[in-house]
Amino acid sequence: MSNRRRTTKKQSKTVSFFIWVAVLVVLGVCSVQVSNLCDKSKELAETEYALELKIQNAYLEKQDLIAQEQYMQTKQYIEDVAKDKLGLVYPDEIVIKPSE
Repeated sequence: MSNRRRTTKKQSKTVSFFIWVAVLVVLGVCSVQVSNLCDKSKELAETEYALELKIQNAYLEKQDLIAQEQYMQTKQYIEDVAKDKLGLVYPDEIVIKPSE
């Protein structure tokens, strides 16, 4: 009977050892995965910040384009283009050009 107890204790220690090894392996794999997920999270946060900046810049550009569109629909814009590009003036205006 004592032989049987020794074998059972030896098997119990061996099984216990393999269980501990398995638990340590699982913990190691989990820690590596957590580390990878943290890195991915940081990368995604940086990407999100860059995209938010792009959205903000696009919004500002949209506001500028809206303001330009509104200006282009005014009489002042038409006068400015006529003077600058076509050289037109009102009859009572005098044009002074700088000498080159």
